[in-house]
Amino acid sequence: MVVLKFGGTSVADGDGLARLVRIVSGESRPRLVVVSALATVTDTLIAIAQMAAEGRQQAAEAAVASLARRHLQLAAGMRDAGRRARCAAAVRRRLVDLRTLVRGAGLVRGASPALLDAIMAHGELLSSCIVAEALEDAGVAAAWVDSRAVLVTDGQPGCAEPDYAATSRLLREVIQPEFARGRAPVVGGFIGATAAGVTTTLGRGGSDWTASIMGACLGAEEIQIWTDVDGMLTADPRVLPSARLVPHLSFDEATELAQFGAKVLHPATIRPAVERDIPVRILNSRRPDGGGTWITRSTPIDRPAAAIASLPGLVLIQAGPRGAARNSTFLAHVFAVFEQLGVEPHVVTCSQGRVCAAVRAGEPVTAAAAALDPIAQVKVVPDVALVCVVGEQLTEDEAKVAAIVDAIRGVPIGLISRPAAGRHVAVVVPVSLMATAVARLHVKLFPVEHDGEFRIDGLRPEVTARALRMWGWEPWLSLEEPGGERAGVDQ
Repeated sequence: MVVLKFGGTSVADGDGLARLVRIVSGESRPRLVVVSALATVTDTLIAIAQMAAEGRQQAAEAAVASLARRHLQLAAGMRDAGRRARCAAAVRRRLVDLRTLVRGAGLVRGASPALLDAIMAHGELLSSCIVAEALEDAGVAAAWVDSRAVLVTDGQPGCAEPDYAATSRLLREVIQPEFARGRAPVVGGFIGATAAGVTTTLGRGGSDWTASIMGACLGAEEIQIWTDVDGMLTADPRVLPSARLVPHLSFDEATELAQFGAKVLHPATIRPAVERDIPVRILNSRRPDGGGTWITRSTPIDRPAAAIASLPGLVLIQAGPRGAARNSTFLAHVFAVFEQLGVEPHVVTCSQGRVCAAVRAGEPVTAAAAALDPIAQVKVVPDVALVCVVGEQLTEDEAKVAAIVDAIRGVPIGLISRPAAGRHVAVVVPVSLMATAVARLHVKLFPVEHDGEFRIDGLRPEVTARALRMWGWEPWLSLEEPGGERAGVDQ
C-alpha cells in the first residue's frame, strides 16, 4: 500500500480538489489519503481563537462564517445532489462544534493550549470529510476516518508525540479493513487524540508527520508528499530562480536540509520512514507526471553535493571570556545561559574558549548578551544569514570543502561550521550577500551542461558575463565577444 499526503495548497480550491481526485484515482495500489487543512485555514483558526480570547466575539464569528462559506463552496461542487447535501450537512456539523469552542474561549476570555488544539483540529476535520466525499463523487471508493480514532498521542498540547504501539493496533483495526473492502481511507493530518480521547495536534507541519507515522505503522511501500513544488531543489528558488530539481536524496541529507532552512519537509516528517526504511517521494500536484524527489536511506548518486540551503533572519553572537576564566567553565556558563533563555543556535563554533553562534533574530538575544556580560565580552552582529551546502560525506573530502570556501572568496564569513564526518559545510554571511553566496556556490557545485559555451543555468553568454563580474569573478575569455571557441571562468 501507499500513503498519499496532500498539502493545503493541493486542496485550496475546486481546481486543487479535482487534481487530487485524478491523482488518487490513478493509483492502483491500496492507498491511504492524508490531507492538510485548506491553505491558510490553520492560521485563520489561530486568529479566531485569539479574537475570542480577547473578547472580540463578533469578529471571531465573522471569521468562522467566512470559513463556512469557503468549505461549503467546495462541498457545492459535488455532481451528485444527494452527496452534495450530505457533504454540506457534515461541514455544518463541524462548524457547529467549532462555534461552540470559539464561544467557550470568549466566555473564559482565554484559549488554553488544549482548547487551541481543539479549535485548530477543525481545519483537517473539514478538509478530510470534503475530500472523502469528492472521491466518492468521482467514482473512487473512499471512506472518511477521524484521525483522532486512529492516531494516539500523549497529552502535550501543540506538539504531541505519537504512541506508535497503540496507533499501529488501531490502524490495523480501522484502516486495514477499508483496504480489504477496496476503499481509500481519508484522514486529516496534523491531529490525533490521547487514549482518553482528548484532541491533540502534532505541531505545525504535522500533516507530513502524520503520513509518515501511518505509513510506518502500516508498512507502506512508499509515502508520497504532494505539494506545489516539483520536489527538493538545488537551492531555494526565491533566492536562486534557476535552482534545479534534486532527483534523489538520502534521509540524512533531507533532514539536514530541512534543519537548515529548506521548506519542503518538516524535519520530523521522515523520522518514522527512516526507522522502517520506507521511501518518501515529494511530488507536485500541479504537475503529477514529474519525477519528483525520492528520499531513501542512501543515495547511489556520485555528486559534489546534494543541495544548498539558506536561512536569513539571523544574528551572530560572539562571546569571549573576560579575565582569566577557565575555558571549560566559561563555555559551560555560555550554554547554560542559552538553555535558560531558550536561545537555540543553528550553528555554533568554539575556539580557545570563544563562542560564536548563529541564532534567530527574534530570540532573546539582548537578554542573553546582558546575562553573559559579567563574564564575557559579547558582540552581536545583526542581519546575517546561514548558507549551507549539504551532501553525503561532504566534509570528508578536503577538495570539496576547499572548493566551497573558494567559491565564495571575497564574501565576508562570520562563522564556518564543518563537523567531522558530517554532511554539511555552513557559513554565516551578511544577509545582503546571501544570494551572491548561493549563486556562486551553485555555479561551482551544479554546473550546467553546455554545448561549447559557458553559461549559468540557461542565461545568455553576455548576461552570464555580467553576472560573473557582479559576483566578483572576471572571465579570462570574454563571453560577450564572438570568436572564442569556448568561454571559461577564472576561479
